[in-house]
Amino acid sequence: MGYNIGVRLIEDFLARSNVGRCHDFRETADVIAKVAFKMYLGITPSITNWSPAGDEFSLIIENNPLVDFVELPDNHSSLIYSNLLCGVLRGALEMVQMAVDVKFVQDTLKGDGVTEIRMKFIKRIEDNLPAGEE
Repeated sequence: MGYNIGVRLIEDFLARSNVGRCHDFRETADVIAKVAFKMYLGITPSITNWSPAGDEFSLIIENNPLVDFVELPDNHSSLIYSNLLCGVLRGALEMVQMAVDVKFVQDTLKGDGVTEIRMKFIKRIEDNLPAGEE
């Protein structure tokens, strides 16, 4: 969920934010948290739990605006209501040649104190032009 939104949203983000190309994953994390989330959701998640290799981190959202006024019914307690955010992040980053794995670790709707999204850099996507087009 959300992947196609991310694919389309990245163009709007790049046009409106005047952010240049990020040089590493740490810079990408800062832009996501401090610019993108602020621009589209009005929040600034904190960036924590960096892996020793620097290829994985967590976004901690204290007050997730997507879950305001939401209660999960008992028969849908396994639903990850804000999973849309994971798809948006994955789709947007693929459009700027970054393959990432994005998943929810904690969710306030499940009784956790904060919402935590874990992002892992997988690889840089190389542009493959069709034969004869350079």
